[in-house]
Amino acid sequence: MSNSNKATQFDRTIVEGPILKAVWKLAWPTMLQNMIAGLQGIVDHTMVGHLVGFNGNAAIGVSWQIFLVVVVFISSLYSGMGVLVARFAGAGDVEKVNRVVYQSFLTSVIISCGILAPAGYFLTPKLLDIVKAAPAVKAEALPYLRIMFVFSVGKLVFFMLGGALRTAGDAKTPLRLGVVMTILNLIANLILIPIYGTTGAAIGTVFATTSIAIVSIYWLFSGKLVVRFPKNMSLLPDLQVLNKLIKFGLPTGFQGIMVNIGGVLLLRFVGSLQHSAEAQAAYTVGYTQLFSLITWTSVGLMGATAAVAGQNLGAGQPERSSRTPIDAAKIGLSVAATIGLLFYTIPQQLLAIFGMSEATVLAIGTDLLQYLAFSGLFITVALAFTGGLQGTGDTRSPMYISLIAQIAVPIGICLWLQTYSTLEAAGIWTAILCGHFTRCTLSFLRFKQGKWQHIHVDLSDQPKGVKARPTG
Repeated sequence: MSNSNKATQFDRTIVEGPILKAVWKLAWPTMLQNMIAGLQGIVDHTMVGHLVGFNGNAAIGVSWQIFLVVVVFISSLYSGMGVLVARFAGAGDVEKVNRVVYQSFLTSVIISCGILAPAGYFLTPKLLDIVKAAPAVKAEALPYLRIMFVFSVGKLVFFMLGGALRTAGDAKTPLRLGVVMTILNLIANLILIPIYGTTGAAIGTVFATTSIAIVSIYWLFSGKLVVRFPKNMSLLPDLQVLNKLIKFGLPTGFQGIMVNIGGVLLLRFVGSLQHSAEAQAAYTVGYTQLFSLITWTSVGLMGATAAVAGQNLGAGQPERSSRTPIDAAKIGLSVAATIGLLFYTIPQQLLAIFGMSEATVLAIGTDLLQYLAFSGLFITVALAFTGGLQGTGDTRSPMYISLIAQIAVPIGICLWLQTYSTLEAAGIWTAILCGHFTRCTLSFLRFKQGKWQHIHVDLSDQPKGVKARPTG
């Protein structure tokens, strides 16, 4: 079958039509999906805040910060998958796209069930000690985090399928699955949180993700999607694909770990403040929930940018790839500016949605949101150009940039203040703002260098399994 015939399976407007339209076509379903899922998280926090108290809010925030450090690293396989799928979809090679997707699924299931579930269960108490969770917060977080680790496979399968479909040009199917998953999660949590509190929120989440994972696997076997499991599948890993997944995905995994380690270290500084529980609650709601109104959009645009830039590079059109993050950043800035205005003008009303009425929590949270109003402008541009780098295969540069911007800069500022001055909440919020500005600047400059145009991506026609390992 020729590449021209193979290409008909994929949406060719991504490599032939207007770039801004292509970015928006892939971005808006992801943005909407993230918003719907995020609103469900807001409902969780609101219910927990009213029924359990701010300790429950802090427990969920701390648990997610830890959980994401691990899961983001494992799901880096999907970043490697995205590079390969985008290139091969742009070139119209259906067989290689499906081969990559299946190997990504197989590898992530093995890692999740064989490593993440048992290790996460037994290490959870130590992980909570690392972030200095207050005793009342730790009591709520322990069962929540253990449930999330043990049943993580459903979330990973959903991430895998969503990433594969979006980079292949279909962003609407992940949206439909995400909406159903959010509805299931919401219904379960409305039933379970009043009974089991914070633990009920975890049970509801894994029930919804596992249900959608089962449907996703069925669809991949059915052949109804733009990506599917190939015929005559082997349970053995394809070493050639696995090597590429690691090559392109591992830097993204380290990047994700560094970003989240930076978040965990910031939590330690927050936990060392005079009103630690109140500050952690404000940080959880302000940074991980309300700031998500900006990052939902930005992450959706990052994924769309990666897909469009990668597909166009695969189609031999690097000039289109170079314009993609610029158009994406324009969309992101318009959203970030609008939401930032709300952060700056009505912060207390936004915090009140989460049941935050205690004076100290409100004061700390209001201060944080006003810093984040400016941070959002920088992070949305940073993520647009990060998507351009990652989608074209330069996954190492964002890793180094994150090391500087998410750890060296903010943690360095906090350490300096703690050592030579007085560390207060405003100092931590300033450190976050400086980190986002640094990431924005470095990501833009690195992409404009254009070295991503020379990254080569390919696979041989025949899979190489474990038994086919070269001996010479």
